[in-house]
Order: sequence, then structure tokens, then C-alpha cells
Amino acid sequence: MVARLLDEDPEAAYGYSRVALRLASRVAAVREAAGFAAYANQKYSEALAEFRAARRMTGSVELWPVMADCERGLGRPEKALDMAGAPEVHKLDKAGQVEMRLVAAGARRDMGQLDAAIVTLQSPELASNSVQPWTARLRYAYADALLAAGREQEAREWFAKAVESDRDGSTDASDRLAELDGVDFMDALDEREGEEGPASPVAEDGTEDGAKD
Repeated sequence: MVARLLDEDPEAAYGYSRVALRLASRVAAVREAAGFAAYANQKYSEALAEFRAARRMTGSVELWPVMADCERGLGRPEKALDMAGAPEVHKLDKAGQVEMRLVAAGARRDMGQLDAAIVTLQSPELASNSVQPWTARLRYAYADALLAAGREQEAREWFAKAVESDRDGSTDASDRLAELDGVDFMDALDEREGEEGPASPVAEDGTEDGAKD
């Protein structure tokens, strides 16, 4: 239930995770699920504690990037950067290493180091034409960092590349690109409602005036 509800209703997912913890707190998967539920609700201290518990139980480094991001959420970007340079990062798979790079770049931005954030994201994975599960998010983060640094034309190019690789709509790159291009979308439903004009007045018996003899 936590996994099913996490994206659409994180508060409900968190509630289920608390129940699971009461029933099986010594199960690593339960501690991990509880961590993600807390993380989705921005309860970073609680999430970090659960992720640490899961890591102790399994010995896996898989959660290292999200643990570092919890440090960012707690206002400790320096700690997140320390974790980005730790030996555990070398044990991560490619997806985990890219995630760690995203967290490190975010920490640099938290510290006001925009140029360093941009350099952090420059990598073989960013330059590759191959589309992987992380490609859209990596390109998006790079475009966003460029825009924050005032490099608008480059940012536009990378938002466009993010759109090309975002096959499941995991980012709002298309909206950001449209915003840079000055495109203003109008809600089609609101437009139709405006064209219909005022509704016919209703009589006290519930029928519309003009429908009665």
C-alpha cells in the first residue's frame, strides 16, 4: 500500500508505513518503505533514521543518495557533499551514481555555488545520446542550473533535450521550455465555459424560464 499510494497520496502512504512499522519493524523492506514515505512527506529526519536502519540491516549502499538528499532537506548541504565523496559512491550502480551526482549538484546550489553545480552535472552520462531512465532528470537539472546562472539560451537547449528524453512525463521540461519561448497556454475548458454565455434563469419549481407555457 505504501508503494501504491506514495505518488498519488503520500500522507496516506505515510499512515500505512506507520502501521507496518508497528507490525514488523525488524524487516528491512519495512524500514525502507517507511523511509520513503517519510521522505515524500518532507519528514527528512525521520526518513534518514529509517534509511540508516535499513542500511544496517542489509549492508547495501543503495540508499546512499537518498540519505544524502535527506541531509540537504535538513539544511546540511555540506554533509551531503561529504557523502558524495565517500567510498560508498563507488559501490553504487550507474543509476545510483547519477542520482548521487544530482544530489551533489543540488547541494552546491543550496550553498549558492551555481557554477560548481553546473560543473558537477557535466558528465559522460549527460553528454551521451543514449536515453536511460535517468537521462531526462539529469538533462533537466542541468538546464535548470544553467537558467539559474543566467545562461538562458543554453538552458533552453537542454530543456529541449530533456523533453526529447522524457518518455514518461517525469519532469515538467515541456512547460519550462514553453515558458522560455513565451508560449502561454489557455485552459480549453475555461475557454469553452466563457463562450457559452450566462445560464438560463431557473424558476422556483426548478424548470428553466421559457420552458413553461
